[in-house]
Amino acid sequence: MSSQSLSKIALPYAEALLESVQAVNLVEETNKDLSLISTALLKSIDLKSFLDNPLIVTIAKKEVLNQLLTNQVNNYVLRFLLLLIDRRRISLLNVIIDKYFELVYKLESTIMAEISTAVMLTELQQNALIEKLKIITQSKNVKLAIQVNPDLIAGFIVQIGSKIIDTSLSGKLKQMASYLNSI
Repeated sequence: MSSQSLSKIALPYAEALLESVQAVNLVEETNKDLSLISTALLKSIDLKSFLDNPLIVTIAKKEVLNQLLTNQVNNYVLRFLLLLIDRRRISLLNVIIDKYFELVYKLESTIMAEISTAVMLTELQQNALIEKLKIITQSKNVKLAIQVNPDLIAGFIVQIGSKIIDTSLSGKLKQMASYLNSI
C-alpha cells in the first residue's frame, strides 16, 4: 500500500483521537504518551513485529498492551490502542501518530523542521535557529528534528515540508561544481 493511501486511512483515526483528548483537555498528556509509544516502537523491533503480525490474535495483543501501558499512558490513549487492535489498524500506529502530531502542530500553529547538521547544535544554536524559522515561516512554534550527518562537512540543511534551505559546505561545493560544469 502506498504511503498516501496509508495516510488517508490513518487521518480519521488521528482526528478522532485529537478530538476526544481535546474534549477532556488531555492534549499535552496525550502528546507525551504518544511520543513514549513511538519511541518504544522504534526501540523494540519485537514489539512492532508482534503488533503488526496479522496471525497473532487480538486478545493476545490487547493483553500485551494492557500489561505494558497500564499506568504508563492515559486511559484515552490505551483505549484508542485497543480500538486499533479491534479494527485491525494497529499496524498503522506509527502513521496515525505522525498524523496526530501534524494535526496538533497545525492546531498550535507549529511547524516541524527537519535539520541535518554536520555536528550537533548547541542549545543556544538551536534556539537561534528556532527564532529565525519562526520569522521565516510566520509560525508561533517550531519543533526541530535534528539528525547529525558528517558528510555535510560543515553547516546544515533545513527541510520544512517541501522547502529546503541548504547552508552546508557540501551543498555549496556541489553548487560550485555545477556552475563550473555549465561554463
